[in-house]
Amino acid sequence: MFVRFSAIGAVFLLAACQEQPYEYAPSPVTPTPYVTEQPIVGSGLEERQPDTCHAVDYVSALGQPGSVIPTLGLSRPYRVVEWRGVEDQIYNPQRVVFRLDAAGNIFNIDCG
Repeated sequence: MFVRFSAIGAVFLLAACQEQPYEYAPSPVTPTPYVTEQPIVGSGLEERQPDTCHAVDYVSALGQPGSVIPTLGLSRPYRVVEWRGVEDQIYNPQRVVFRLDAAGNIFNIDCG
């Protein structure tokens, strides 16, 4: 009887040692560049105004590397938010916000 249980245990051990097929993670999706349209909506704390920072003026930078931001000749405050980066919640309607994707390219421009 002990031999039968040890044989069954050996089979389970060998089965556990077999090479398992790899599961590949899906390739990351590259976000499409866009400019966020800011609706006039009061959130209770502050009112967001549409394109007060003139983000549309910088549409030519969409899809470009983040290193081109200093060469745009910005005369107003701006912020660069890296992919999944942390930013404070202080809203400045005159500030241009450039959001970068995982590759470091500009994929969104908005105010805040």
